[in-house]
Amino acid sequence: MAKKEKLVLIGNGPANIKALEHLLALAPDRYDIRIFGAEQHAPYDRVQLSAVLAAEKTKEAIRLQEPAWFDQHKITMHLGTRIADVDRVRRLVFDENQRSYAYDRLLLGCGSNPIMLDLPGKDLGGVLPFRTLTDIERMLASPVAGRKAVVIGGGLLGLEAAHGLEIQGFDVTLVHLCETLMEMQLDPVAGAMLRGAMESRKIKVLTQASTTEVLHDGQGRVAGIRLKDGRQVPADLVVMSVGIRPNIELAQKIGLACKRGILVDDYMGTSDPHIDALGECAEHRGKTFGLVAPLFEMGKVWAGAITQHPDAKPFEGTTTATRLKVSGIDLFSMGRFNGGPECEELVLRDSSLGIYKKLVLKKNTIVGGILYGDVFDAAWYRQLMLEKRDIGPIRDALLFGPSFAQEGADTVNPMAAMPAEMEVCGCNGVCKGSIEKTILEKGLTSLDEVRAHTKASASCGSCTPQVSQILEWVLGEDAATKAPAVETLCGCTSLSQDAIRQRLTELEPMGMSEAMAALGWNTLDGCKKCRPALNYFLLCAFPDAYRDDIRSRFVNERVHANIQKDGTFSVVPRIFGGMTNPDQLRAIADVADKFSIPTVKITGGQRIDLLGVAKQDLPAVWADLNAAGMVSGHAYGKAVRTVKTCVGSEWCRFGVQDSTGMGVALEHQTWGSWTPHKVKLAVSGCPRNCAEATIKDIGVVAVDSGWEIYVGGNGGMKVRVADFLVKAATPEAVMETCCAFLQLYREEARYLERTAPWIERVGMPYVTERIVSDAAGRAALFQRFRETLDQTDPWSKQGVTAEAPGEFRPVEATPYPMNV
Repeated sequence: MAKKEKLVLIGNGPANIKALEHLLALAPDRYDIRIFGAEQHAPYDRVQLSAVLAAEKTKEAIRLQEPAWFDQHKITMHLGTRIADVDRVRRLVFDENQRSYAYDRLLLGCGSNPIMLDLPGKDLGGVLPFRTLTDIERMLASPVAGRKAVVIGGGLLGLEAAHGLEIQGFDVTLVHLCETLMEMQLDPVAGAMLRGAMESRKIKVLTQASTTEVLHDGQGRVAGIRLKDGRQVPADLVVMSVGIRPNIELAQKIGLACKRGILVDDYMGTSDPHIDALGECAEHRGKTFGLVAPLFEMGKVWAGAITQHPDAKPFEGTTTATRLKVSGIDLFSMGRFNGGPECEELVLRDSSLGIYKKLVLKKNTIVGGILYGDVFDAAWYRQLMLEKRDIGPIRDALLFGPSFAQEGADTVNPMAAMPAEMEVCGCNGVCKGSIEKTILEKGLTSLDEVRAHTKASASCGSCTPQVSQILEWVLGEDAATKAPAVETLCGCTSLSQDAIRQRLTELEPMGMSEAMAALGWNTLDGCKKCRPALNYFLLCAFPDAYRDDIRSRFVNERVHANIQKDGTFSVVPRIFGGMTNPDQLRAIADVADKFSIPTVKITGGQRIDLLGVAKQDLPAVWADLNAAGMVSGHAYGKAVRTVKTCVGSEWCRFGVQDSTGMGVALEHQTWGSWTPHKVKLAVSGCPRNCAEATIKDIGVVAVDSGWEIYVGGNGGMKVRVADFLVKAATPEAVMETCCAFLQLYREEARYLERTAPWIERVGMPYVTERIVSDAAGRAALFQRFRETLDQTDPWSKQGVTAEAPGEFRPVEATPYPMNV
């Protein structure tokens, strides 16, 4: 058996790991592989650092590969080990402790170093770059309350850092030298829209602002910055995000040809025939690259070259394209977005919708563009630009996307109109045709399966909508039959939510661990996804016998308050139907004064929110509120939240029924009931619908002859108008119908499924049959609702000491680690 060649990689970032993936796909047994990474962390996706900072993903979730993958391929990993020197004659690398390791081929993927402005005070504690997981850990190391942060640099990473720090509770100021944010990718119009979006997130933005000094607090830490115009901005943390510089120190030391980066040829070879380089440290034809798409392409080229694969192609660079990964901001930029000689612009702008599209044309071909607010067709526009396609025949419809611009396009699924060679995932270079072929050949039926087999949408995730639509398009009319037989709750079980609920009806009452054993869980510990769901299913299946497992609750439900971004909590007493009195208002005011609660706010559900309560003060705050006869509003729970009302016929000249009285009665009947997700109700006194009942989970609208009942509304990110269920002649009929609907939802919906998607899944005819047509069934549901209702206030003395099962009782047990 031939001896394996020794391949050593310096750097364990995304470029090197992606290169390894390509290499192992072509020649899995050719090399004995050893990787050196300067960081202590396992290889992770640097693109996702902003998601970690914004608490959208965990460190584990952004790993490039699981440990088992490295074990499977017998890859030796050296974490926290920096290579200090290379002997090119003897082909040895030396770490900082002078230990040597032989190589036959060496790959340098040393990445880049963040640029730190040479300012007075730049070495103070609290002045950091935004480049590594360690940087994020240092940012978040101190207590949250009162922290102020300054981010210097309004480029892509600076914006992501500012957003993440604001999410983490910092008071953030973004300082940028130029007039336009992301001026390398955006024109002034898009830059202004982006600035407005950042400021709407409570991030202060200072443009045309030059930083001249980092101020110190006299104890070795940062206290703020000074600007060129004399202004001072206070800060406990200063993040410099002003660019990166290729890390070529080692390459220069060992005599490789370098300019700005390590000079490489079209196949990633350096001036030494046994050493290659790729990623941010490499310079190809006078250019260095910082975005993942060209870095991943370098890895593919390198793997093909060193294995002498017949399909190996040279690296030709790439057209720059940028997506912004700030939550809620959709932005894409490509090519020559500012145009130039002989260029013209096609522009669509809708300020009310926050949409701006600009395509730059030269001789009827796209050479650049900007999309803000609607980036769905970004891949298609980029493909047209790369192919230099003549857009003359579709020019008049170009801004409206392929569904309108291409003859015979499918207006239901826009991906049907896109050519097979269109690149969908820029990070991993995956085209539409490759995704389609893999779905068909491997019988894929879910987005996770597509990601696993193609890597499409597995990196930054911005192409997820397109990948999902390709999946839907390929499955077509057979989607139902090709859907997986079991969509499991999580990796701990092979059962779906529906199967778990059905199996529980066949079992005797039991606890959490016993249920996991009986249902064949892979582990009796479970995970943060299955434990809350199974806890809810057991509560619903055995309301009289099962004891709520507080370890399986999220932090809000464990402490019966909503955690806020600064680590404090909000307290929301229940105000039935929005009706209060002077005694309750005095009690709330007294509590706010006594505990120095900083913010008192009227909520959208006609209640009063006390924001900024320290965790240790929660029992005392509620003791005072309980003394005034107030109970929890359950604003933190998967439960009935609130019943919103208008004043109705008692006061309003348009009111036709007593909506306030109805709302108060409904809330008294339904509060304290645990549900698969939060539930909101509303009652309007006339069809003018001032209480917005038709976008609630349950809405009741008064008419001259009674009450109309609507269900399945949603006023959140995806607005859904409620479906009409039935007209009820009496208040008693309203009560029975609403509670029966609630019980049906409680017993049959999936955990974390709101009423709107539940109804869309099961169909409104099914709900109507169960609630309206089946009178006996409706009455039985109403009776079960009343029997299983637990209206013990979680903060009352009785609630604290009670041993009976219930969703909302405080428990002093050590919580299960699910603080998300």
